[in-house]
Amino acid sequence: MNQENLEEILGNIDAGGEAPAKEPDRQYYFMKKARALVKEKSEALGRPLTFCVNTFGCQMNARDSEKLVGVLENIGYVEKQDEDADFVIFNTCTVRENANHRVYGRLGQLHARKKKNPHMMIALCGCMMQEAHVVEKLKKSYSFVNLIFGTHNIYKFSELIVSALTSDRMVIDIWKDTDKIVEDLPAERKYSFKSGVNIMFGCNNFCSYCIVPYVRGRERSRSPKDIVREIEQLVADGVVEVMLLGQNVNSYGRNLEEPMTFAQLLQEIEKIEGLRRIRFMTSHPKDLSDELIEVMKNSKKICRHLHLPLQSGSSRILKLMNRRYDKEQYLALVEKIRAAVPDISLTTDIIVGFPGETEEDFLETMDVVEKVRYDSAFTFIYSKRTGTPAAVMEDQIPEEVIKDRFDRLLVRVQAIGREMSARDTGTVQEVLVEEQNEHDKTLMTGRLSNNILVHFPGDSSLIGSLVRVRLDECRGFYYMGTKVG
Repeated sequence: MNQENLEEILGNIDAGGEAPAKEPDRQYYFMKKARALVKEKSEALGRPLTFCVNTFGCQMNARDSEKLVGVLENIGYVEKQDEDADFVIFNTCTVRENANHRVYGRLGQLHARKKKNPHMMIALCGCMMQEAHVVEKLKKSYSFVNLIFGTHNIYKFSELIVSALTSDRMVIDIWKDTDKIVEDLPAERKYSFKSGVNIMFGCNNFCSYCIVPYVRGRERSRSPKDIVREIEQLVADGVVEVMLLGQNVNSYGRNLEEPMTFAQLLQEIEKIEGLRRIRFMTSHPKDLSDELIEVMKNSKKICRHLHLPLQSGSSRILKLMNRRYDKEQYLALVEKIRAAVPDISLTTDIIVGFPGETEEDFLETMDVVEKVRYDSAFTFIYSKRTGTPAAVMEDQIPEEVIKDRFDRLLVRVQAIGREMSARDTGTVQEVLVEEQNEHDKTLMTGRLSNNILVHFPGDSSLIGSLVRVRLDECRGFYYMGTKVG
């Protein structure tokens, strides 16, 4: 939705009347109400109110934060990069236990600031808030927090802000689950030329180490018409690349009234004129179909990059992880993908030290790394996550054993990654220019279709455009290049 349309909608709303029951009209009503409250507060202070949104975790959270920023800017707040702001929001992650401890530590620092600025507001949202014990701890030990909400009702942010601004008590609104998807609310994109687009929410996989299904809820897919319409609006606003987001995009469409596969959705999105690049994540190997591989093979817009989490190369450990594929199936899938799309860049996630992992299991993982030859891998040391089946499994691996395996894996992954990254040296490739290089202002930084970074001489007028660059030298995991033409 563009600003002009939003202002027209808000202009037609009577914020003094009764709030509509229907969404998104109800949120527009509270958006207008919040504007009046923010304006009143701002005039009393003699300056604009400021906000800071800090995002922890995945790209789903990053996209949610864009929605928070969109609402805050539309009701009159001005963004600030540090936490010395009038309204500080932590959009939390809870994939790992230590993420929770980081948030508690940051809250302690904010408490001191709030004592000096009583008008300051603090909000917490995201996955961590979906855990009942977290909310109880916040109520007991962090009563200075103004607003707590979760992952399922982020669309209610305007309504929740009004509650927080008009209440002298902590406002808590947590839903256990939802089947609701509310469209057409504002979001403020970080980049003008690329954007994330949610195609689905939640997860049905219940991997034994993962908390996500418990905090994000069951899978629910957005309507393909709504997805296409959103991307068309983004393209009209200058976006040339979209990242389709879901915990498992390969299972998209199964709960729709008229089921549609992810591959079919991609074909519809490909038809959008002006859209140049399509990315997506994350792909669960168990659901990656031959149909999707064929669509990727024939596509002119789908980027030559696939993130395909392995987690372990041991079929025995994969079963304990509840991943529902084995080593042989994973390798066969990679072979099919590479046969169809020879120039594809494959990246992955690997967990080291899962409960019960033997040296033989670890060597199976190393074997997959050698055979697949990933461009890069996110490698993680297994850590217990309270609330998951793996946390109570017997045979937790000693820390020193895990560290030894992790170090050996990292050395090999990085060596292979450097070799794979260098394979396009000397070729001319299309690069989406993303920003001015932060270390050298004479250089621009862009990204290849296969997701590798390229630095080349240029100026900021190129940002957001697709240019042809000769890849002169590979320096590990990025290229130095020269613009051609």
